[in-house]
Amino acid sequence: SLNCLDWSLLTPATKEMLAQAEQLKGRFQGDPSFEYNFAEINPQAAEKLFEGGKEPVIKEEARLIATIEQIDRAVGIVPRGAFVKTPLGSVHENRHFEGLSLVEAKKLSSYFHFTEPVNLKNKTLLEKANLDPSTDFLDSLEHDIPQGSWSVQLEKGGAVVVLRSLLWLGLTFYHVPLTKQYGYIYFGTGEKNMDLPFML
Repeated sequence: SLNCLDWSLLTPATKEMLAQAEQLKGRFQGDPSFEYNFAEINPQAAEKLFEGGKEPVIKEEARLIATIEQIDRAVGIVPRGAFVKTPLGSVHENRHFEGLSLVEAKKLSSYFHFTEPVNLKNKTLLEKANLDPSTDFLDSLEHDIPQGSWSVQLEKGGAVVVLRSLLWLGLTFYHVPLTKQYGYIYFGTGEKNMDLPFML
Protein backbone atom coordinates (compact mmCIF):
# COMPACT_ATOMS: atom_id res chain seq x y z
CA SER A 1 0.00 0.00 0.00
CA LEU A 2 1.18 3.48 -0.78
CA ASN A 3 -1.56 5.28 1.16
CA CYS A 4 -2.53 2.69 3.87
CA LEU A 5 -6.06 2.62 2.44
CA ASP A 6 -5.77 0.73 -0.83
CA TRP A 7 -3.99 -2.62 -0.52
CA SER A 8 -2.81 -5.08 -3.14
CA LEU A 9 -1.27 -8.56 -2.87
CA LEU A 10 2.43 -9.10 -3.53
CA THR A 11 3.51 -11.56 -6.20
CA PRO A 12 5.15 -14.82 -5.00
CA ALA A 13 8.94 -14.71 -4.51
CA THR A 14 11.18 -16.43 -7.06
CA LYS A 15 14.52 -18.15 -6.32
CA GLU A 16 16.26 -15.35 -8.22
CA MET A 17 14.59 -12.68 -6.05
CA LEU A 18 15.62 -14.51 -2.87
CA ALA A 19 19.24 -14.85 -4.03
CA GLN A 20 19.46 -11.17 -4.99
CA ALA A 21 17.79 -9.91 -1.80
CA GLU A 22 20.21 -11.89 0.40
CA GLN A 23 23.08 -9.79 -0.97
CA LEU A 24 21.47 -6.49 0.07
CA LYS A 25 22.22 -5.01 3.48
CA GLY A 26 20.77 -2.05 5.33
CA ARG A 27 17.31 -0.67 5.84
CA PHE A 28 14.52 -0.30 3.32
CA GLN A 29 14.06 3.08 1.62
CA GLY A 30 10.24 3.09 1.79
CA ASP A 31 9.82 3.53 -1.98
CA PRO A 32 8.74 0.38 -3.90
CA SER A 33 10.20 1.73 -7.15
CA PHE A 34 13.66 2.44 -5.63
CA GLU A 35 16.36 0.44 -7.46
CA TYR A 36 19.42 -1.08 -5.78
CA ASN A 37 22.37 -1.27 -8.17
CA PHE A 38 24.45 -4.43 -7.77
CA ALA A 39 27.45 -2.72 -9.42
CA GLU A 40 27.80 -0.64 -6.24
CA ILE A 41 26.95 -3.48 -3.80
CA ASN A 42 28.54 -6.58 -5.33
CA PRO A 43 30.42 -6.09 -8.64
CA GLN A 44 30.78 -9.88 -9.20
CA ALA A 45 27.02 -10.45 -8.88
CA ALA A 46 26.38 -7.51 -11.21
CA GLU A 47 28.75 -9.01 -13.80
CA LYS A 48 26.94 -12.37 -13.72
CA LEU A 49 23.56 -10.69 -14.16
CA PHE A 50 24.90 -8.53 -17.01
CA GLU A 51 26.34 -11.63 -18.75
CA GLY A 52 22.97 -13.38 -18.36
CA GLY A 53 21.33 -10.50 -20.23
CA LYS A 54 19.65 -9.09 -17.14
CA GLU A 55 19.81 -5.60 -15.69
CA PRO A 56 22.10 -5.58 -12.59
CA VAL A 57 19.41 -3.90 -10.43
CA ILE A 58 16.68 -5.03 -8.02
CA LYS A 59 13.66 -2.96 -7.08
CA GLU A 60 12.71 -2.42 -3.45
CA GLU A 61 9.35 -4.11 -4.13
CA ALA A 62 11.18 -7.33 -5.13
CA ARG A 63 13.42 -7.05 -2.06
CA LEU A 64 10.32 -6.66 0.15
CA ILE A 65 8.68 -9.74 -1.41
CA ALA A 66 11.86 -11.79 -0.87
CA THR A 67 12.30 -10.57 2.72
CA ILE A 68 8.70 -11.46 3.64
CA GLU A 69 9.27 -14.93 2.16
CA GLN A 70 12.51 -15.32 4.18
CA ILE A 71 10.79 -14.30 7.42
CA ASP A 72 7.83 -16.62 6.78
CA ARG A 73 10.16 -19.56 6.08
CA ALA A 74 12.38 -18.91 9.09
CA VAL A 75 9.90 -17.92 11.78
CA GLY A 76 6.35 -18.68 10.59
CA ILE A 77 5.18 -21.07 13.33
CA VAL A 78 2.12 -23.01 14.52
CA PRO A 79 1.33 -24.92 17.74
CA ARG A 80 1.67 -28.71 17.76
CA GLY A 81 -1.60 -30.30 16.69
CA ALA A 82 -3.06 -27.24 14.93
CA PHE A 83 -2.56 -29.03 11.60
CA VAL A 84 -2.74 -32.74 10.78
CA LYS A 85 -1.28 -34.81 7.98
CA THR A 86 -3.50 -37.47 6.43
CA PRO A 87 -2.17 -40.91 5.43
CA LEU A 88 -2.34 -39.72 1.80
CA GLY A 89 0.06 -36.87 2.60
CA SER A 90 -2.22 -33.82 2.48
CA VAL A 91 -2.14 -31.30 5.36
CA HIS A 92 -5.34 -29.85 6.84
CA GLU A 93 -6.30 -27.59 9.71
CA ASN A 94 -7.19 -29.77 12.71
CA ARG A 95 -10.84 -29.09 13.58
CA HIS A 96 -10.39 -30.93 16.88
CA PHE A 97 -7.48 -28.72 18.03
CA GLU A 98 -8.48 -27.07 21.32
CA GLY A 99 -5.14 -25.42 22.13
CA LEU A 100 -2.10 -26.50 24.11
CA SER A 101 -2.15 -26.94 27.87
CA LEU A 102 -0.21 -24.29 29.82
CA VAL A 103 2.55 -26.81 30.61
CA GLU A 104 2.91 -27.74 26.91
CA ALA A 105 2.57 -24.12 25.75
CA LYS A 106 5.71 -23.15 27.71
CA LYS A 107 7.89 -25.67 25.79
CA LEU A 108 9.60 -24.84 22.49
CA SER A 109 9.05 -28.45 21.41
CA SER A 110 5.29 -27.69 21.23
CA TYR A 111 5.75 -25.31 18.29
CA PHE A 112 6.63 -26.12 14.69
CA HIS A 113 7.90 -24.21 11.65
CA PHE A 114 5.03 -24.05 9.15
CA THR A 115 7.27 -24.87 6.17
CA GLU A 116 8.64 -27.97 4.44
CA PRO A 117 10.60 -29.91 7.13
CA VAL A 118 14.39 -30.08 6.90
CA ASN A 119 15.62 -31.47 10.25
CA LEU A 120 12.89 -34.12 10.44
CA LYS A 121 14.39 -35.99 7.47
CA ASN A 122 17.76 -36.20 9.26
CA LYS A 123 16.36 -37.88 12.40
CA THR A 124 17.20 -41.50 13.15
CA LEU A 125 14.54 -44.23 13.22
CA LEU A 126 14.88 -44.34 17.02
CA GLU A 127 14.12 -40.60 17.28
CA LYS A 128 11.19 -40.93 14.85
CA ALA A 129 9.70 -43.83 16.85
CA ASN A 130 8.31 -41.45 19.51
CA LEU A 131 6.75 -39.10 16.95
CA ASP A 132 3.11 -39.16 15.87
CA PRO A 133 3.17 -39.01 12.04
CA SER A 134 -0.18 -37.20 11.91
CA THR A 135 0.93 -34.25 14.11
CA ASP A 136 4.76 -34.35 14.25
CA PHE A 137 5.46 -33.91 10.54
CA LEU A 138 7.12 -30.46 10.80
CA ASP A 139 10.40 -29.20 12.31
CA SER A 140 10.25 -28.28 16.01
CA LEU A 141 11.62 -24.96 17.30
CA GLU A 142 13.69 -26.69 19.99
CA HIS A 143 16.32 -27.68 17.40
CA ASP A 144 16.71 -24.22 15.82
CA ILE A 145 20.26 -23.03 15.28
CA PRO A 146 21.62 -21.10 17.11
CA GLN A 147 20.21 -22.52 20.35
CA GLY A 148 18.47 -19.76 22.31
CA SER A 149 17.12 -17.90 19.27
CA TRP A 150 13.61 -17.90 20.78
CA SER A 151 12.35 -16.13 23.89
CA VAL A 152 9.29 -17.70 25.62
CA GLN A 153 7.31 -15.42 27.94
CA LEU A 154 4.02 -15.60 29.82
CA GLU A 155 1.72 -12.59 29.72
CA LYS A 156 -1.42 -11.75 31.73
CA GLY A 157 -0.55 -14.19 34.51
CA GLY A 158 -0.01 -17.13 32.16
CA ALA A 159 -3.17 -16.48 30.13
CA VAL A 160 -1.10 -15.83 26.98
CA VAL A 161 2.17 -17.44 25.89
CA VAL A 162 4.36 -15.18 23.74
CA LEU A 163 7.33 -16.32 21.65
CA ARG A 164 9.72 -13.74 20.25
CA SER A 165 12.37 -14.41 17.63
CA LEU A 166 15.82 -13.06 18.43
CA LEU A 167 16.96 -13.83 14.87
CA TRP A 168 14.29 -11.69 13.19
CA LEU A 169 13.77 -8.97 15.79
CA GLY A 170 10.17 -7.79 15.70
CA LEU A 171 8.56 -11.20 15.13
CA THR A 172 6.05 -12.01 17.88
CA PHE A 173 3.96 -15.20 18.10
CA TYR A 174 1.13 -15.62 20.62
CA HIS A 175 -1.00 -18.54 21.79
CA VAL A 176 -3.81 -18.54 24.34
CA PRO A 177 -3.56 -21.95 26.06
CA LEU A 178 -6.65 -24.19 25.91
CA THR A 179 -8.09 -22.16 23.00
CA LYS A 180 -7.70 -22.16 19.22
CA GLN A 181 -6.28 -18.63 19.34
CA TYR A 182 -2.75 -18.26 17.98
CA GLY A 183 -0.94 -16.18 15.41
CA TYR A 184 2.14 -14.15 14.66
CA ILE A 185 2.99 -10.69 13.44
CA TYR A 186 6.20 -8.98 12.38
CA PHE A 187 7.04 -5.35 13.13
CA GLY A 188 10.70 -4.95 12.30
CA THR A 189 13.23 -3.36 9.98
CA GLY A 190 13.45 -6.38 7.65
CA GLU A 191 17.03 -7.07 8.75
CA LYS A 192 18.20 -10.40 10.11
CA ASN A 193 20.05 -10.19 13.44
CA MET A 194 23.43 -11.51 12.24
CA ASP A 195 25.02 -10.72 15.64
CA LEU A 196 22.82 -13.23 17.49
CA PRO A 197 25.50 -15.98 17.87
CA PHE A 198 27.75 -13.42 19.63
CA MET A 199 24.92 -12.20 21.87
CA LEU A 200 24.01 -15.64 23.27
